[in-house]
Amino acid sequence: MADLFVALIHYPVLNRNGQVVTSAITSLDLHDIARSARTYGVRAMYVIHPVAEQRRFALRVLDHWRLGYGRLYDSRRREALDLVEVVEDLEMAVRAAEMVARALPLLVYTSAKVSGGGVSYAQLRNKVESPFGQPIMLMFGTGFGLAPPMRERADIILDAVRGPDAYNHLSVRAAASVILDRVAGR
Repeated sequence: MADLFVALIHYPVLNRNGQVVTSAITSLDLHDIARSARTYGVRAMYVIHPVAEQRRFALRVLDHWRLGYGRLYDSRRREALDLVEVVEDLEMAVRAAEMVARALPLLVYTSAKVSGGGVSYAQLRNKVESPFGQPIMLMFGTGFGLAPPMRERADIILDAVRGPDAYNHLSVRAAASVILDRVAGR
């Protein structure tokens, strides 16, 4: 099975007006995506933010659960949050994943926007299940999704998660859970 990584990206992302912005880290995203990542066998989750103060905030949250009172309160949450690394940019995450997997990961762009030409979940699952597969890093955007440069940086564009009609406004936490289940669930 290929090594699987998650990148939670806070810059460059879009706001509701389509402008490139930096979004804030939320503790809910850290907790919920880490728990999904641990459930589905992700090797590491990289929280990417260019602002030092935001990275310090994430580290304070993580330290509470990994080193502080939270460690004793809920060891399962600590186990999930142990997967999280906070880094400044995507390149740092890619280099860290490469060190873990001993190979450069394929970058998979995710989006709620249906754009056509994407790889299906079955195709990506086949890559994940390949015994000699290249590592895979799923890129999740916060705010209103990843900015165009992230799409250009990706090796694979994944089909959007779709329901029975046109409505599609999942939180990044929910989308990450759905996608992880589709590509790594039993």
